[in-house]
Amino acid sequence: MTLFAKGNVDVHDSLHSCRIGGELLWNGVNECLRHSHPEARIRMKHETLTRFDALLAADGHVPQALADRDLALGSYPLPGQFSDKLFTTPVDAVILSILPDVAAPILRHKEEGFLLYPADTSVWPESDRAWLRDNFEAAGLSTVEAAMANLEGVVERLREAADVPVLVYNMSPAIPGDMVHCHLGLDDTYSTRIRRFNLALIELSQAIGISIVDLDGIVARKGADTMKVDAMHLTPLGYQCVAEEVVRILDDYGIMEEGGAGQ
Repeated sequence: MTLFAKGNVDVHDSLHSCRIGGELLWNGVNECLRHSHPEARIRMKHETLTRFDALLAADGHVPQALADRDLALGSYPLPGQFSDKLFTTPVDAVILSILPDVAAPILRHKEEGFLLYPADTSVWPESDRAWLRDNFEAAGLSTVEAAMANLEGVVERLREAADVPVLVYNMSPAIPGDMVHCHLGLDDTYSTRIRRFNLALIELSQAIGISIVDLDGIVARKGADTMKVDAMHLTPLGYQCVAEEVVRILDDYGIMEEGGAGQ
């Protein structure tokens, strides 16, 4: 079967592989199938995700204002940022994550309005950084309401092509070193922002029938000290447990027995 995973470190390291210091510490979702479904294999198609609003607007074409420049965007190359392959590739299930909308500030082109995630600007030449300052403005962090509306739009666009399961990773709000106990006078902390997104994701699941891959619950059951490295990264054991949960959800849908769209 074929999965299309559009997400970042949480999605990639749980479903594809987790390497730390060049050492392979978790070899992805197919490791989960060796005992539970020895006849099954999952083919992964993966692209990084900037945010749901950018994904919803993607039409597969890189704007000419960007195509004319050779920007060093690391794991977020321009073809991936503007890719519409999620909506055009036959797959058996789609995997998404709220992490980019929770964490990623993004830029908007001043004249044309398209969005750009300017990864790795610290290694850009000054000429490219100056061009960025001249042509883009901050779009800020996504609000919870906007993120859920954009995610709903993404799901609607997916379902126009094929009615396949859509699984969305939530996040664990357990943040190493977070000792806040009184929130008077504070804006939302990162952990509070995650909780708001997690609750909104449940409400969206109730409304449109997406499935939540509950990283929050997984980390809570095993313990954050065992399962998390920092605010965004899990341990290899954490990624393994998340992959096992993805397999459980796909099994509930009956995908394991039905065969795959990619076959």
